[in-house]
Amino acid sequence: MSKFTELKNYYNGKRVLVTGHTGFKGSWLSLMLRMLGAEVYGYALEPPTEPSLFSILGLEKEMTSEIGDIRDFQHLSSFFEKVKPQVVLHLAAQPIVRTSYEIPRETYEINVMGTVNILECVRKSREFGDDRVKTFLNVTTDKVYENSDLMDHPFKEEEKLDGYDPYSNSKSCSELVTHSYTKSFFSGEDSVTPISTARAGNVIGGGDFARDRIIPDCVRDTVSGKSIHVRNPYSTRPYQHVLEPLYVYLLIAMRQAEDPEVSDCYNVGPDESDAITTGDLADKFVASWGEGAKWHTEAEADAPHEASFLMLDTGKIKKALGWTPVWHVDEAVRETVKWYRAWNDKEDMLKYTEEQIKDFLAD
Repeated sequence: MSKFTELKNYYNGKRVLVTGHTGFKGSWLSLMLRMLGAEVYGYALEPPTEPSLFSILGLEKEMTSEIGDIRDFQHLSSFFEKVKPQVVLHLAAQPIVRTSYEIPRETYEINVMGTVNILECVRKSREFGDDRVKTFLNVTTDKVYENSDLMDHPFKEEEKLDGYDPYSNSKSCSELVTHSYTKSFFSGEDSVTPISTARAGNVIGGGDFARDRIIPDCVRDTVSGKSIHVRNPYSTRPYQHVLEPLYVYLLIAMRQAEDPEVSDCYNVGPDESDAITTGDLADKFVASWGEGAKWHTEAEADAPHEASFLMLDTGKIKKALGWTPVWHVDEAVRETVKWYRAWNDKEDMLKYTEEQIKDFLAD
């Protein structure tokens, strides 16, 4: 059975709420769910970039999109009661490390209180009876761990949560909030909604236009005829195509609905061989893009702190769910470049993106 068929057997006809649906990952996820036959509902701010994948794909016509702030509990709660989702996937966040240094308070408000607000909606959904939430997943980050930049140290799920910068730390707090709600309101006789968290590594893929991310920077500089500026070419990250964690999110939510014992916290990242330096990633981008692409180091004076080494141990989820990565980093970069090339040629990007999803889930 293909991945697509397995997921469709569960999600077809399900009411699924995606918070953060107008963002990069949220847009890919919303399209995947629509292809699987789900009734897709989204709650988020307007798309965070211009251009945006959400607009390029015309997703406002493909789903029910509610524009709202995750910090606005009354608005969120009202929409939640209207939708009565069976599956909730929480992606809404302020996701950029460097931005979190600029707006730390807002980052905590979004990433911590936003998690409290959505969990409170899930808790209150027990009043809906059979229409209550059946499965919930909180998406955090691989940066939740206390990181001393020890080389060759893949983080395991039981290690200390204490992210350094406001983004990473706020996501550590989001994990703790989720664990508290799980123990306080969803355990024992109250365990009507299985809850998990997923700590994903750095993602790449077509349609990312955020600032201060390596692939969007590569595309912007290259199409402008400039040499790509790479700030930290020696920093190691577990890069993976965006479809890798999105598939895992859907898999976790589905499996724990079928067996609540599966619910847990999980690392989601590539194999260790695919944890490469940013400079290596830039090399792969240049090789895939071809003529006109080149890069140089452009370190910043007094740049904000970011970990230089980050790798995940994914043994837990491989054992629990039988998951293994589909696209390794070379293929991930090639598929990413192909998407931007297609967009540059003004193809039907909804159809093209659907084809990438079908190819990925066919394996």
